[in-house]
Amino acid sequence: MSTNDGGNRAAAPRSELGLRADCGSCFALCCVALAYEKSADFPVSKPVGEPCRNLQDDFRCGIHATLRRDGWKGCTVYDCFGAGQKVSQMSFGGTSWRQAPETQRDMFALLPVMRQLHELLWYLSEASERATDAVGATTAGLPAALRTALAETDAATRLLPGQLLSLDVDAHRAGVNTLLLRLSEAVRARHPETSRVDKRGADLLSAKLRGADLRGASLRGACLIAADLRGADLRDADLIGADLRDAQLADADLSTALFLAQTQLNAAIGNAATRIPAWLERPAHWLAG
Repeated sequence: MSTNDGGNRAAAPRSELGLRADCGSCFALCCVALAYEKSADFPVSKPVGEPCRNLQDDFRCGIHATLRRDGWKGCTVYDCFGAGQKVSQMSFGGTSWRQAPETQRDMFALLPVMRQLHELLWYLSEASERATDAVGATTAGLPAALRTALAETDAATRLLPGQLLSLDVDAHRAGVNTLLLRLSEAVRARHPETSRVDKRGADLLSAKLRGADLRGASLRGACLIAADLRGADLRDADLIGADLRDAQLADADLSTALFLAQTQLNAAIGNAATRIPAWLERPAHWLAG
């Protein structure tokens, strides 16, 4: 549901780590392993382990081309960061849950764990690249620490299913987050006039922020649902975990926004003039109007 936005900066590291979803190499795990409730995002409810009613025998979606029109908006927003094919092809050796029903429970349980680790790899990959641009006392030893965390996280994704399911992902995430915060503070410090804007976890539902100068602002985990950010300057703003569902991003500049993920863009509403990082894709519905 997206189109390439040009540019290939930082594409190689993400490609090498397998952080882009390859649905053709996955056993449609997101269509089976995840639950969803009837809402504006889904027309029906489904429990964990039950195949989506649109899933075909070849693991393809029968209505992929019309998901948003048919009320399956949630499917177009989701991104596994490449976790689906890792579980399918590496953790379970290319044997599907249909071929080996006895693997279903562990395979389905492994997807959300693997997705968390792949999401961390996405952030660590960006942080490692940007660490060379951030200078100052707070970054001493940071590039090396980020590289180590990247290698350790990647190694964790290659554990056997039983080992991975017993991993304390929350503890691992907390350690990684400490490094990401250090990188964020160093990058945002380049904007002394606006970097003190701290809206971490703030409720900015439907906030009127059109044209706002938010360079270097901390918007980590902020609720920006339906916020008006048209024409806003979000360069070097930390957007990790920010909820951008239905946020208006037309003409906004997110070209160097920190820790922006594809799923956030997929959930927002932008246009052809919205500036986004070169390693992300412009959602097709932005162009369709």
